[in-house]
Formats: sequence, structure tokens, C-alpha cells
Amino acid sequence: MEINKDIKIGELLKEHPEKAEILLSAGMHCLGCPAAQEETLEEACEVHGIDVQELVKELNA
Repeated sequence: MEINKDIKIGELLKEHPEKAEILLSAGMHCLGCPAAQEETLEEACEVHGIDVQELVKELNA
């Protein structure tokens, strides 16, 4: 499954728990927060000032 900007954080972590380290390194330190579980990757990036396209590339690498 290719990761895209529309995947929810909860789904991403359920399917690819090893990707949590990439998200944490990018500055998303609230991965366990209930609200974060329902946010899309794009929404989370917007809140944290992260370039979603760059993060998607890194997650799929």
C-alpha cells in the first residue's frame, strides 16, 4: 500500500508502525493523541508546518 496525504494517522500507524519514527523525526510528537488518530497526514502536516509532499516521499521510500 502506497502512503498518500489522505491516509489517517491512526490507519498509517496501524498498517506501518515502523513509520512512527519518521513522523516523530519530522516533528509530530502527538501520535498517541486521540485527535491525531483521526487526522489525515495532510491535516497533521498543516498543523505542524511540515511539507506534506516531502513527508509522503520519505514515508514511501
